[in-house]
Amino acid sequence: MNIVQIEENVKQLIHKIAQDELKQQDFIYELLLAYGHRSQTIGRVRNGERNLAEDKENTVFWKRQIYFQIAKQHDLHGLIDQMKNEKRTESNKIRFLIVTDFKNLLAIDTKTQDTLDVPFGDLAKKFDFFLPWAGMEKAVYQGENPADVKAAEKLAKLFDEIKADNFDEDDLNNKDNLHQLNIFLSRLLFCYFAEDTEIFKDKQFTSAISKSNEDGSDLSSLISRLFKVLNQSPEDREADLPDYLAEFPYVNGGLFKDDIQVPKFTRKSRRILIECGKDLDWSDINPDIFGSMFQAVVHTEQRSTMGQHYTSVPNIMKVIEPLFLNDLYEELEKNQDNVNKLLKLQQSLGQLKIFDPACGSGNFLIIAYKELRKFEMELLKRVQELELEKTGQFSKPFSVIQVSQFYGIEIDDFAHEVAILSLWLSEHQMNIIFKDELGESLASLPLKQSGHIVCANSLRTNWEKICPKIDGDEIYILGNPPYIGAKKQNQVQREEVLSVFKEAPGVSSLDYIACWFFKAALYIKNFNAECAFVSTNSIDLLRKLI
Repeated sequence: MNIVQIEENVKQLIHKIAQDELKQQDFIYELLLAYGHRSQTIGRVRNGERNLAEDKENTVFWKRQIYFQIAKQHDLHGLIDQMKNEKRTESNKIRFLIVTDFKNLLAIDTKTQDTLDVPFGDLAKKFDFFLPWAGMEKAVYQGENPADVKAAEKLAKLFDEIKADNFDEDDLNNKDNLHQLNIFLSRLLFCYFAEDTEIFKDKQFTSAISKSNEDGSDLSSLISRLFKVLNQSPEDREADLPDYLAEFPYVNGGLFKDDIQVPKFTRKSRRILIECGKDLDWSDINPDIFGSMFQAVVHTEQRSTMGQHYTSVPNIMKVIEPLFLNDLYEELEKNQDNVNKLLKLQQSLGQLKIFDPACGSGNFLIIAYKELRKFEMELLKRVQELELEKTGQFSKPFSVIQVSQFYGIEIDDFAHEVAILSLWLSEHQMNIIFKDELGESLASLPLKQSGHIVCANSLRTNWEKICPKIDGDEIYILGNPPYIGAKKQNQVQREEVLSVFKEAPGVSSLDYIACWFFKAALYIKNFNAECAFVSTNSIDLLRKLI
């Protein structure tokens, strides 16, 4: 659902209320539907299954989503302040507080602390306030900045200091040097995230690096030793290891597997490194836009636009919903009263493979992973409800979806490293939500196998070696490969086009993006794709070449 549709939906809703065509008690449910919430989910909130409020006629308390009240008093501001200060608002991680007497409407976004105070009839003019319901988070520099922007800005300063102290231009042109620096940055990001999300102890990493000399002279060796410890199980560690290092858990998962050259630090870069841990709450980072933010750290030409955009989540949803997500929800709805069929549907999720052959920093893979986990939670909640109705108790749920089901190819080294890291972070965040919603969760450590994301040129790579096609697997190819028209291709790009099509007649006029469609067609032995960026002539030629 795009923002034009959402705005029109809200306008129609306000009109229905004004014309008494809709009961006031139905307003909040219709508002949620207007932003694209699924009807079966809202149906369970409406019938009370997901509404934890005592007064269900005038109040909706939906965990992680909304706390809504129809006001029975004139002081709307006093009421919303009272709602905000309730302990359960924070403990249930409510995102939006909303009160209305249908003359005025007040709302608070608890994540950004933004507020809304409008005449009820003007709500459509401010429809963008609730766009997070549609997956659209806005990052801005004014007011309360999202953690992504703050963290990216801080890390950019650190990167600049490290680069100035350790490398000249020739060093950074060396692919091995750049690769090691990229790995170092991704490990830093994991450690910051880990100490703020209960993977490590609270601020454990920041506390450890704070033990270094103030001039930064020994910080490189301390971090090198810590990285080695994080890759060792307790029984493999040195017997005389200092307590502050021995207390770190075993991470595994490949993140700390390889030895790398940790850069040298100065007094200034050490201070920034410690500030990154002390001053920021890394638990709030959003892997959906995390990758594109942090690419601006190492690609300085992108920094001027860092954070000043809506995420591409809605566009990604336009791809994954018709590709597989809508079908899954239809199956859930069709079998919502049959536990065995629901559990069979869940098991099928473990057979899916999601493959993005031009994955960048992993946005498509991350959103697909999170949406599949959300779907699985909806399915398991329904299973629990059915089991509770039948036996008075329910079984312990578990997730069958693994990040190892996600495959990608990316030519940019740092984007490739960030994509792997972002999938790990998304897994941990979804495990936290899973535990909060269903009471069970897998252990965070040691890390399991990461997504199968390789750093390579996908036009010169055999896709079947990256994402093998095995009987029983259900593979979906998605993504947003770069578009370069035939007239704008450089010599290297023309050679890549020819390498894909083997000098076939007419290929010199093909769009660059057509190469991905052709390789995808060969991979699945079919071609039935349409794309606004691929010309009709290109599509016709591709079909002849298959």
